[in-house]
Amino acid sequence: MEKCYILFGSNQGDKAAIFEQACLYINNRCGQITRISSAYESEPWGFDSDEWFLNRLIEIQTGLQPDALMEELLQIESELGRVRHPKMKGYTSRTADLDILYFGSQVINTERVVAPHPRLHLRRFALMPLCDLIPDFVHPIFQLTQSELLERCTDDSVVNKL
Repeated sequence: MEKCYILFGSNQGDKAAIFEQACLYINNRCGQITRISSAYESEPWGFDSDEWFLNRLIEIQTGLQPDALMEELLQIESELGRVRHPKMKGYTSRTADLDILYFGSQVINTERVVAPHPRLHLRRFALMPLCDLIPDFVHPIFQLTQSELLERCTDDSVVNKL
């Protein structure tokens, strides 16, 4: 069993209801949810939209391998209404986004999974929920805690704890 951290994001539809449904799917298909961060509202990162995001971090214990976990998460996103347009480049609004931020302390670089998430240290909307649950967890590449990563983060986007 491995402890994993999955970041949920949504800026379309009934975000709170979508989050609850995502948790049910994750708990039934990916592993046992052990903790959930506070809820955060964040402005869109990397694109323009009038709809802000709901972000929450989900801690799970999983017996799945990283690629199998990612496959389940992508399927859950799809079942929650996320549509990926193959010709669309960049970030867009979405009903559900489920990103593996950490897969234990492992450093993983496969075609499907990169963990730690390669941009988590650049995003306040990821670091703030991480600091809720694991502020002292050391990033296995940067050798900095989540709190230290947040202190050094140059992202000036607005992220509000709800």
